[in-house]
Amino acid sequence: MGVKTFKPVTPSRREMTGFDFSEITTDKPEKSLTTPLRRKAGRNNTGMISVRHKGGGHKRRYRIIDFKRDKVDIPAKVVSIEYDPNRTCRIALLNYIDGAKAYIVAPVGLAVGDTVISSASADIKPGNCKPLNSIPAGTTIHNVELRPGKGAQACRGAGASAILVAKLGEYCQVRMPSGEVRKILSVCKATIGQVGNTDNENINWGKAGRKRWCGIRPTVRGMAMNPVDHPLGGGEGVGKGHHPVTPWGQPCRGYKTRKNKRTNSMIIRRRNAKGK
Repeated sequence: MGVKTFKPVTPSRREMTGFDFSEITTDKPEKSLTTPLRRKAGRNNTGMISVRHKGGGHKRRYRIIDFKRDKVDIPAKVVSIEYDPNRTCRIALLNYIDGAKAYIVAPVGLAVGDTVISSASADIKPGNCKPLNSIPAGTTIHNVELRPGKGAQACRGAGASAILVAKLGEYCQVRMPSGEVRKILSVCKATIGQVGNTDNENINWGKAGRKRWCGIRPTVRGMAMNPVDHPLGGGEGVGKGHHPVTPWGQPCRGYKTRKNKRTNSMIIRRRNAKGK
């Protein structure tokens, strides 16, 4: 796994970097674990754009990832490490001894031929899945469940990892990648290790067209728009003194927008806490 550079035969190639894909062992996914992925272009069921700056891009098929790891006490062998166009990390194809197949997020250190298992008695080894109450404090984890049985929701992107800080009764304290310390039920599962493809943050796109291939459309500054399109639009020259807002007037960049009071009690330390 590494980052490769290109000869500057064009202006965009001069700064562009990419993956060398040295860890990829096959270029064909397991057909039984893929499904068609319909393009939505950021639109909801009524056809309105609910997520901006999405659309176009290369045609893809979705890889069905096993985030629940509910085949307990059944060992599985890693058959291949594959590229997934739908996420920043790599995925690993598992063959269970009972004949079943599944994809998981590939952590750092997982290689073809390794054996992984989901069990409370599993070793502390990358790729093994265990309940939080059976993982020693200080262990690096990823694919963390927030609700028992729902499947992994946190720490799933390339290079992401959390640390199990403490175990107190029915809850465990986990330090998230943002620095937030959060209480999670100790029966929730997590996978040992750090998510692979840690060089993802070092990639330089090089040109706008490369982002369009990935389905990312251009983002225009509000100050470059007309007053009818954005609160910051219009005016002669560059306007100063405006607090940054969204196109709908909601303050941003430092303005607190969290309204989920139901889970406030689960947060021990905020991600933006000062002096800690």
